[in-house]
Amino acid sequence: MRCMLKRLSLLWLLILAGLAAAPVWAAEGDAAAIVQSFGGKQGYDETETHIKEAAATGDPAVAPALRALRDGNLYWRKSDEAVFIATESGDTLKLADPMTGADAGTAPKDDFTKVRVKNSIRVAVTAALGSLTLRAENAVQRLRAADTLFSEADPEMIEPLDGAIAAETDATVKARMEEARAAAVLESDRPAEEKAAAAKVLEQRGDREALNKLATFASSTKDEAARGAAERAIAAIESNIAFWGQAQNVWYGLSLGSVLLLAAIGLAITFGVMGVINMAHGEMVMLGAYTTFVVQEQIRQSAPFLFEWSLAIAIPLAFLVSAAVGLVLERSLIRFLYGRPLETLLATFGVSLVLQQAVRSIFGPTNRQVGNPDWMSGAFDVGMMSVTWNRLWIIVFALLVFAALLLVLNKTPLGLQMRAVTQNRKMASAMGIRTPWIDAMTFALGSGIAGMAGVALSQIDNVSPNLGQGYIIDSFMVVVFGGVGNLWGTLVGAMTLGILNKLLEPFAGAVLGKIVVLVLIILFIQKRPRGLFAQKGRFVDA
Repeated sequence: MRCMLKRLSLLWLLILAGLAAAPVWAAEGDAAAIVQSFGGKQGYDETETHIKEAAATGDPAVAPALRALRDGNLYWRKSDEAVFIATESGDTLKLADPMTGADAGTAPKDDFTKVRVKNSIRVAVTAALGSLTLRAENAVQRLRAADTLFSEADPEMIEPLDGAIAAETDATVKARMEEARAAAVLESDRPAEEKAAAAKVLEQRGDREALNKLATFASSTKDEAARGAAERAIAAIESNIAFWGQAQNVWYGLSLGSVLLLAAIGLAITFGVMGVINMAHGEMVMLGAYTTFVVQEQIRQSAPFLFEWSLAIAIPLAFLVSAAVGLVLERSLIRFLYGRPLETLLATFGVSLVLQQAVRSIFGPTNRQVGNPDWMSGAFDVGMMSVTWNRLWIIVFALLVFAALLLVLNKTPLGLQMRAVTQNRKMASAMGIRTPWIDAMTFALGSGIAGMAGVALSQIDNVSPNLGQGYIIDSFMVVVFGGVGNLWGTLVGAMTLGILNKLLEPFAGAVLGKIVVLVLIILFIQKRPRGLFAQKGRFVDA
């Protein structure tokens, strides 16, 4: 009797243990069974149903099978309808277990049939994979899952999203999940009050994707309250997009202004001190860009590990190369033409053609590749505005060059003598200043700064013999508009013209925008012939 009771007790314990373990076995069996259900002949609707069932398990183990289905690598065996992940190799298939990925050998291709897919199936798989990663340990994966579900906007994902939102601890990921839920609510048959709240969530997101979803909803819904909420959200988003669009144009304008500042700042001091209309100034910029190309080529061949420092190496070398060419040009040609502006213009224009042809003969007429170091590559977002690192660093570089030039002009003997020659050449000469030497140093300094501008421009423009020609006219416009010989005027003029160009382009186009800017400058010069910041100099005094 006691033996019988012990046996009965043991049997009850086994039954209770089995009942306790049954949910686990069922869960494991359910996921594997759902994956196997893709086998056999079935329609697309049945396949989509199985995809949703797989997603509902929440088991990441079904993800490899879903990815294989999306990529066309899920097969079932004709003999027993068993499902495998397979890759083709001639007339055979290399098989893998759909749950574990373990090798399952090879088999003839004729013994298997591929599970049929179409675009809607792939979309469903993408949404299912997104739901499976809503609870991933990695926040980046959860963020990607939320973005995927936002794009798909499947009403059946509302409940999984509710659970994920409740468990989410990362504020950014949680906000993205709430946006994905709001997009799904707009596609569902939920009450109008909930859809109005969802429209408010998408309004806070405020980008074009949210605008598109709200516009689609507003055009299709029959509920007046929900449509009103969506239309108010649309108006707010459009206003937000317009604001950030203008901010982006201003950023582009500042970027263009920094390029104009670099190209014009050397011309400003040359024209201010010497009164020389140097049409070869653009070629000094071009020489700086080619110096950067040569430096990078040498580094690639001899010391690749220094590539990240290539621009730092190229900047002083470009300054020296362009300054040396400018010094030779001033000593050999320009010093004989002072006081004859028309002859100087024609002579420097001829020099520009000679320099262009020399570069074509040495480097060829085609564009040359200048690489971007890693720290100048890529972009980041500020609101809805994209900021590229190369443009940002060029703005910083332009301002540093401007500050360094101010320091040279105001705190060094050379700068003092240059300002003295600018204000009164005869008096400066009477005080013992060697004005011809100042002219030579000024021209070399202006040319060297143009060479450094070429280093910066090589990062955003094509390095070719015609590089400088695209900036010479704009540079003269900046100098005349800001005030001849005044650095602060050059800074203000460059930034003003850059921003004005970019604000006009969306309405008038690039070419017509430049024409409008030119007309405005002509009208401005009629009222203020000396520019924004008039400065006294020998030509003004005369």
